[in-house]
Amino acid sequence: MPLSPTTGSAEAERTEPGRTDPAVIRNFCIIAHIDHGKSTLADRMLQLTGVVVGRSMRAQYLDRMDIERERGITIKSQAVRLPWTGEDGRRYVLNLIDTPGHVDFSYEVSRSLAACEGAVLLVDAAQGIEAQTLANLYMALEADLQIIPVLNKIDLPAAQPERYAEEIAGIIGCEPGDVLRVSAKTGQGVRELLHVIVDQVPAPAGDPSAPARALIFDSIYDTYRGVVTYVRVVDGHLSKRERSLMMSTQSAHETLEVGVISPEPQPSDGLGAGEVGYLITGVKDVRQARVGDTVTAAVHGATEPLPGYDHPRAMVFSGLYPVDGDDYPELRDALDKLRLNDAALIYEPETSTALGFGFRCGFLGLLHMEIVRERLEREFDLELISTAPNVVYRVVMESGAELTVTNPSDFPSGGGPGAIVPGNATGPDGKAIGTKVATVYEPIVRATVISPSEYIGTIMDLCQNRRGVLGGMEYLSSDRVEIRYQMPLAEIIFDFFDQLKSRTRGFASLDYEPAGEQEADLVKVDILLQGQPVDAFSQIVHADEAREYGLSMTSKLKELIPRQQFEVPIQAAVGARIIARENIRALRKDVLAKCYGGDITRKRKLLERQKEGKRRMKTIGRVEVPQEAFVAALSTQPTSEKKQR
Repeated sequence: MPLSPTTGSAEAERTEPGRTDPAVIRNFCIIAHIDHGKSTLADRMLQLTGVVVGRSMRAQYLDRMDIERERGITIKSQAVRLPWTGEDGRRYVLNLIDTPGHVDFSYEVSRSLAACEGAVLLVDAAQGIEAQTLANLYMALEADLQIIPVLNKIDLPAAQPERYAEEIAGIIGCEPGDVLRVSAKTGQGVRELLHVIVDQVPAPAGDPSAPARALIFDSIYDTYRGVVTYVRVVDGHLSKRERSLMMSTQSAHETLEVGVISPEPQPSDGLGAGEVGYLITGVKDVRQARVGDTVTAAVHGATEPLPGYDHPRAMVFSGLYPVDGDDYPELRDALDKLRLNDAALIYEPETSTALGFGFRCGFLGLLHMEIVRERLEREFDLELISTAPNVVYRVVMESGAELTVTNPSDFPSGGGPGAIVPGNATGPDGKAIGTKVATVYEPIVRATVISPSEYIGTIMDLCQNRRGVLGGMEYLSSDRVEIRYQMPLAEIIFDFFDQLKSRTRGFASLDYEPAGEQEADLVKVDILLQGQPVDAFSQIVHADEAREYGLSMTSKLKELIPRQQFEVPIQAAVGARIIARENIRALRKDVLAKCYGGDITRKRKLLERQKEGKRRMKTIGRVEVPQEAFVAALSTQPTSEKKQR
């Protein structure tokens, strides 16, 4: 039903920016699993507070990127300032920070939560709480936020609000009656939710007279204005035309514009303690305004940054190569431009004997990798081949030297303890690293699976087959269970999520977080064509899975590579040991077509001559592998998390 704003326009209600009384400010965010209605609830709040007029309204209003709107996910955080009149008749300022919910962007989520005092825990009344919601809830509790539990979609016929209210109450320690019931689609209960936010979320507690300190919770690149930095002012005051300092990089810039977003940018004279807004300094590189950094005044500024700053670390690496080698300069320029909007993206040039010139790129996770590749192809009109994703390994040599391996081709041949590396190999410091591997370490994660209890057996079987170690199990209700496993990250990044969904008929949800590293028995499997290794097909796998990977790749390539004029052996090797082999049969010309009869010895002589010619050709022949075969063979970049948002 149509909603009519009761508080007037945004301009009429908004207090003068920079001089807003912190007592009337409420900073909050919404944490929810994918498709639980977070964006729809934000849309209703925009309508109710009157900051978006009816003719300008559209679904997922705060999601600005095409990919976000098409997939229904939030990739970049958005902040919006909402005016609201409380039940006491007092005018309040609500700052809603819309956060991404996917595990790949957990660092950005943690910084967004640090910019708030309250969080709306939104749960689908027909599905119950899910793994990603639970992970973000724990982060909100660690940040000491006021949690407001809300059940959404109560208008659905399948909704079970009483059942899931008890489940939420058991997790966060409240009464089932304290869980609000809303329908973001129809607007039912949204007005009451805004009143509860005003009543329960505490006001900001910063010091207005202290030196300025503001937390960066997101930054984007604007083609015309440079980097736009989204900040939450904790202490002091940020003003236009003063020089600001990024404390981690010690870079100082003149503040060209300060303002709030309601929901379009509105310039102001400054931002005071407790306020959320944006800064424009004319910086052209988003890496100078990293998420989690502290902004202060360049003159008489703060000496201690806000706590919790960390550099986002790449978890997954993959090679990106243009299908057409002539597009390499375009790919380099495209990555340079994309990095302006994504400080977490790292890349360096690399060369493959099979694929030519390309880049080894580091990503926060699979979804991040998938989005970057799709943006490169869509926004820059490129056709790309991406190699199978792999994680970062730490290799310790017997000499004590360490190698950080992000590319399978850099892994010691054969891998594992005792593997040999080239005698002249050197480490980052230029010193010789020795010739034998002592130990190999791989990253591990803590995985949380929430599922109906009837699927416990099949989930445990899947996790144990992926080298998982059970960490605990708890029943959230009589028929829903939370299972925690410690697993190697490499076992999750391929098809784990697909397998989980298929084994549980789509009812299970997955979330994971880094948990350090562990020693592992890892080897590098090389794929040889005509005895020559093809670096694009090399992969680092556990020793127990090496033969399985070799068999699958050789059989796949046998179907993909066209037949040559000579027989082509496809081999999988670990070091010098062949573990799998397939042969591509040679094309054969019918040399007997001209023989209509006569002595059999004449036919045998022709066949022997042909066989000798094939043998000579094989010794000098070079296998032709079409690009389509590379694309198909390397299409193992997982689609497993396309739906895990």
